[in-house]
Amino acid sequence: MMELKPLNLVPPNRPPPGLNFFPNLNPPQKTLTFHKFLVLFLTFIAYAAFHASRKPPSIVKSVLGPEIKAQNGTNGWAPFEGPSGPHRLGELDLAFLLAYSIGMYFAGHIGDNIDLRLFLTVGMLGSGILVIAFGLGYFLDVHWLLFFVIVQILCGLFQSIGWPCVVAVIGNWFGKAKRGLIMGVWNSNTSVGNIIGSLVASSVLSFGWGWSFLLPGIFILVGAAFVYMFLVVSPDHIGLELASKEIEMNVEGVALVSSETGETEEEGVVVEPETEGAIGFLQAWRLPGVAPYAFCLFFSKLVAYTFLYWLPFYLRHTVVAGVQLSHKSAGILSTVFDIGGVVGGVLAGVTSDIIEARGVTSIIFLLLSMPALLFYRIYGSVSMFTNIALMLVSGALVNGPYSLITTAVAADLGTQSDIKGNSRALATVSAIIDATGSVGAALGPLLAGYISTRGWNSVFVMLILSIFIASLLLIPIVKNEIKEKLSEGKWLWISMIKR
Repeated sequence: MMELKPLNLVPPNRPPPGLNFFPNLNPPQKTLTFHKFLVLFLTFIAYAAFHASRKPPSIVKSVLGPEIKAQNGTNGWAPFEGPSGPHRLGELDLAFLLAYSIGMYFAGHIGDNIDLRLFLTVGMLGSGILVIAFGLGYFLDVHWLLFFVIVQILCGLFQSIGWPCVVAVIGNWFGKAKRGLIMGVWNSNTSVGNIIGSLVASSVLSFGWGWSFLLPGIFILVGAAFVYMFLVVSPDHIGLELASKEIEMNVEGVALVSSETGETEEEGVVVEPETEGAIGFLQAWRLPGVAPYAFCLFFSKLVAYTFLYWLPFYLRHTVVAGVQLSHKSAGILSTVFDIGGVVGGVLAGVTSDIIEARGVTSIIFLLLSMPALLFYRIYGSVSMFTNIALMLVSGALVNGPYSLITTAVAADLGTQSDIKGNSRALATVSAIIDATGSVGAALGPLLAGYISTRGWNSVFVMLILSIFIASLLLIPIVKNEIKEKLSEGKWLWISMIKR
């Protein structure tokens, strides 16, 4: 495999045009806190919009290819109706997610070499247009399978731009101090986006499934306008640079960049500027920890995305407390899993900050999620209360490690000492990890579409087995973390247990 070479297209350090409308924000060194909050807010909204636009396919599944005949006598939407409907819907998910995962490998490398603000804007615009195009299939009465497949493939490519860009921007603004907490809260954007997408798509589903695509598509287009106008990619784009102490010693601070020497000065210490070239693709794969976490995310994301794309369908066709849920009720109820994901992401981030071990935190969540999913399958239909409670716990435990690996872990690996002096590796490393996970995300919904025809017990066996394999892949990292903490004199309670 030929290694991708750096493009050497260093983006210009230009502030976004929207800041020209707010002259009070200058000089920027007096508004550092404001800019950090603005970056957090814009990237949060941007990726929430990405996820909101991914949710409609799962909401309309039970309408496009229902297993239960509708009251009005309709039996789905060609070409997704009939016994083969779940298979074709699963293949549609595969088209999107496979394109997404392939695009992710290239998007991260490109993002490390061009203006992230413009690149992210292009990704959002393309995604919004294609989501709307899918919805137009309803209004234009399109029943051509290839049309939907092509739209999903193109949409997956544009959606792949989002994650490497937003993670790289966050990594540019925040050092390692409390990174787990900050990114745990910030990464709730995925769950918040899922919730918004589910609520919006479900609320208008009765007017026709096309509306479930149009509104999320408009949402992401509006978000693209704000990103283009106001997102500051890096502090140096407005005359600032994070202090070396924040990057290497986890101490927050700001350093001004000398316009004459290009060097960073803080408290009389001169720091040599970092190199601008982006890290190579294969070189990033060889960084310590990247491969194990990437393949762990493969199986973890397989589980998370199976729920993302099939949970409303599962709830629609599962009797809860003797009641068959409607399309709308199933879509709204599925948001409980995403609410659990918000809690799990924050909890995993805080825990990893406290114990200073991302791998240990991830494997604990993974191991606990296996019995949680088993209990949800067995007891979820007993009552609405048990269904909601077990779904909430399952969402927290499944999304906790997924959230941690795609944010704090990716940022840690993309800024580790092995690549010291190279500040343009974060998007590449983040893309490698998330792209590998996205291959699993493509495989999970596809398998669920085929396996569900044999019964949902088989689907849950697949999910639990995937989590078990993800746990095994983290064992070497967990061992190293435990040895490191014991050698540093931390985690004394483990030494006491051994005695």
